[in-house]
Amino acid sequence: MERKGPPLVELKNISIAFGGIRAVDDASVDLYPGEVVALLGHNGAGKSTLIKILSGAYKRDAGEIRVNGEEATIANPRDAKAYGIETIYQTLALADNVDAAANLFLGRELVTAWGTLDDVAMEDQARKVMGRLNPRFVRFKEPVVKLSGGQRQSVAIARAILFNARILIMDEPTAALGPQETAQVGELVKQLKADGIGIFLISHDIHDVFDLADRVCVMKNGQVVGTARTEDVTKDEVLGMIILGKCPPGATPGPGAMVVAAA
Repeated sequence: MERKGPPLVELKNISIAFGGIRAVDDASVDLYPGEVVALLGHNGAGKSTLIKILSGAYKRDAGEIRVNGEEATIANPRDAKAYGIETIYQTLALADNVDAAANLFLGRELVTAWGTLDDVAMEDQARKVMGRLNPRFVRFKEPVVKLSGGQRQSVAIARAILFNARILIMDEPTAALGPQETAQVGELVKQLKADGIGIFLISHDIHDVFDLADRVCVMKNGQVVGTARTEDVTKDEVLGMIILGKCPPGATPGPGAMVVAAA
């Protein structure tokens, strides 16, 4: 993909320790508009902790975050949202008993001049954003508990982009979904990319990663093993990065890499 201008976001030399143990150690990764970067690694590798620093859930001990080329101060989730950073957790955090529009505006409801909920305006905006993201979505009047997994993902993503998110963190977006719903999430991701939104994708599914991601960033023991374009590495090579920390010739090694010489 062609890159113009600075990255949407840069995490540079990020470190954080808990009880003397470095959960993230000198980690760097960046993300460009319209790009998906997959963060991979075993449980405890540091990927989720690194992303929680970006989302404001944790405060870094060292390092720098830059958004659109300028240094960003992110001390809590509200700061992250102010920079256009939204997180879509695996649980989706939807209110099951209300419809799509109510979920999109949950905690940020629109009201009329008389102080009552403006259901018409909220549904109108919900239809506009869903029409851009997922034109096939028509179940606006039903509680989201009745929606499929892929449709629920649509609602969670729409809630993020409705408030001008430019950087999305997606945590295991296809976990527990069937093939058809997984394909639907893939279409959503393609639409987000076309809109210039950058996505950090946390996933354990190597097949999904190669279907959705432009680049991979593999972490092990809190350090970045390496980054690579998915077209420059094989699935077996990425598994070698995850399991053994081996950085193949097609990847750019990080501080945690064991470099493998080209044959």
